[in-house]
Amino acid sequence: MKVLVTGAAGFIGSHTAERLQSLGHEVVAIDNFSDYYDVSLKELNAKALLRKDVVVHKIDLRTDDLTVFFTEDLDFIFHFAAQPGISTSSTFEDYLTNNVIATQRMLDVLEGLNEKPFFVNVSTSSVYGLHATLTEDQAPLPASWYGVTKLAAEQLVLAYARRGLLGSCSLRLYSVYGPRERPDKLYTRLIDCGLNGKPFPLYEGSSAHLRSFTYVQDIVDGIVSVVLHKEACNGEIFNLGTEEENTTATGITTVETILNKEIDISPKPPRPGDQSRTKANIDKARSILGYNPTTSLKEGLEAQVNWFKENFI
Repeated sequence: MKVLVTGAAGFIGSHTAERLQSLGHEVVAIDNFSDYYDVSLKELNAKALLRKDVVVHKIDLRTDDLTVFFTEDLDFIFHFAAQPGISTSSTFEDYLTNNVIATQRMLDVLEGLNEKPFFVNVSTSSVYGLHATLTEDQAPLPASWYGVTKLAAEQLVLAYARRGLLGSCSLRLYSVYGPRERPDKLYTRLIDCGLNGKPFPLYEGSSAHLRSFTYVQDIVDGIVSVVLHKEACNGEIFNLGTEEENTTATGITTVETILNKEIDISPKPPRPGDQSRTKANIDKARSILGYNPTTSLKEGLEAQVNWFKENFI
């Protein structure tokens, strides 16, 4: 099959593109190489994909002509491209244009095709709000611009499915970590601080936050399983994460144990909109997709530490 992956130079998008290619699919990869974080990391991911014969094309979903890539010979689209996370340096317009407008521009092109691909929208547990412990049929209560705009994008995609215009589903991901994780995310920052003697900025109250930290390859298992269950997935939402909860403090201790170093903690004021708890309810994904994450936090972090050392030390 021919599949298109947006945001393919990013963390989870690059792993998914790599997996799809390894399964024998023809992968078309696009990314705008945003400078939200160091572009060199995206370029590193793109080089890793190129070694697997996957070329990442530079295209901005907000402004560029999309008809070159969104064509009738596509079987699936996996949509990762987004303005991520909770950042004081990002404006509401950044979230709106990258998460909502870009998604709608894609849908506009797809609506005009006679043969339409199945659209897999990649969403986030942030749509649930401060306590992300809900099932897919419970009302989301986002508490950040990121969560609000990702929910809007998800509903745009699913609206097309409800009207019979496009086959689609949405996947809400929980606290993904592992090799290629963004430099602004918890574990890459912890590892960097631990190995390079930098102070780690810890937001007030966040050490007690509970998270469903999910290893990236377990997440990718769930994402690519949609290909085998397309009919059952149409119009549906799935939580993808792990049922195991760990505090941020446990995460810090685990990294310190792996590195055999104590990390210097620098306290910071609380971050507005940050989630106090995430726990993935994956009953639906387990039942329909056969999803079953198995990687322990320590196993996943050992792999991430090794990746960091190989690429940045």
